[in-house]
Amino acid sequence: MNRTRLAFALLAVPLAGLAAGCGGSGGGGGGASGSSDVKGSISITGVWTGDEQKAFQAVLDGFTAKYPNVKVKYNPSGDNTPTVLSTAVQGGNPPDLASVSQPGLMKDFQKKGALKPLDFAKSDISDNYPADFVKLGTIDGKLYGLIFKGANKSTVWYNVKSFKDAGVDPPKTWDDLIKDASTLKASGVTPFSVGGADGWTLTDLFENIYLRQAGGDMYDKLSDHTIKWTDPSVTKALTTMGQYLQSGDIAGGTSGALQTDFPTSVSNVFSATPKAALVAEGDFVPGVVASSNPLKPIDGYNVFPFPSVDGSAESVVGGGDTIMMFKDSPAAEALIKYLATPEASEIWAGKGGFSSPNKNLDTSVYPDEITKTTASALATTKVFRFDMSDLQPAAFGGTVGQGEFKIFQDFLKNPSNVNGIASALEDSAAKAYASK
Repeated sequence: MNRTRLAFALLAVPLAGLAAGCGGSGGGGGGASGSSDVKGSISITGVWTGDEQKAFQAVLDGFTAKYPNVKVKYNPSGDNTPTVLSTAVQGGNPPDLASVSQPGLMKDFQKKGALKPLDFAKSDISDNYPADFVKLGTIDGKLYGLIFKGANKSTVWYNVKSFKDAGVDPPKTWDDLIKDASTLKASGVTPFSVGGADGWTLTDLFENIYLRQAGGDMYDKLSDHTIKWTDPSVTKALTTMGQYLQSGDIAGGTSGALQTDFPTSVSNVFSATPKAALVAEGDFVPGVVASSNPLKPIDGYNVFPFPSVDGSAESVVGGGDTIMMFKDSPAAEALIKYLATPEASEIWAGKGGFSSPNKNLDTSVYPDEITKTTASALATTKVFRFDMSDLQPAAFGGTVGQGEFKIFQDFLKNPSNVNGIASALEDSAAKAYASK
């Protein structure tokens, strides 16, 4: 998940030589059904390393089985992807395709004229992906990105025994969540675990509340800074968030939470003797403690969707890895169309560690019921919005010790200081956008 917090290294490196690096013939892609007539070589630079790299290679193997005359070379660059791509484009030799974790990075490359549109695959992508995901890949009416791998950050993980002992069920509304917190506390277990040492966990909490309480349109406006952080919708969401951050309801209290990193916040819940009953974070939570977790899924730990706020409809805040094109060719177009199919996503989904926004994917391929639940929400939710802090200038939304990360930690210290925190957020945002 750290890659979604990268500073936009691209912005620090001037882009040059675009004409030399991004040429190529248009050509038809041949569709996703496969063809021996499509020939060529494709290079892909991407964020996926380790087990993710192995899984993506299996997807590529599925493609080359259909297109035997196309050679595909994947070059993993992990967290260095923004810098690697920027340097390659500047030198006039970008890869044919790339995967990145920040929509803002895609927008910046497009603004510089480095990207080729994916309109040749627009119908394929629109047929298989929810409208909000298509929108995220669209700039000025043209499609430039396919969000192939998603992340659901609107999940709440809980210790099953703690809930059973307290006699509470997974809450469906925010009011029920706060009410259940009192019941859990009375039963002898602290309700919430908060990884306050990592400021991004606090931004995720705010974003989930804000999306549900203010709605998608206001979320977009705040993401673009077309409304201020002192807007009443923000102070209302901060007030709601403050209900969750009461020191007596947090494992270790306020001071303890500020010293608790994300993995520890998960361990507090995923334990035979839990220090807290639940932790609100993304679908990647179990993987953080995979080697030390004594609990079994379903019976030991389970998950429920982030609750509705003020009667809001189902919504998901998430992240994702976007495929974009620097060089257009029949082979590259064929691969893009293939990646848009359910078949391509099902290959990785069956191996685990993968959530697909593809709404036509067969969910039975997911390796367990919890993954099926969290991943399916990406494809079926009525409202999806990308992690807001990843959409902001890095100085405000993605830098440790400053901007949102630091200010939300200050809010954790004193959740009654709603107006002061809103003003601090606005001051920081204004400076970051002015220097963007």
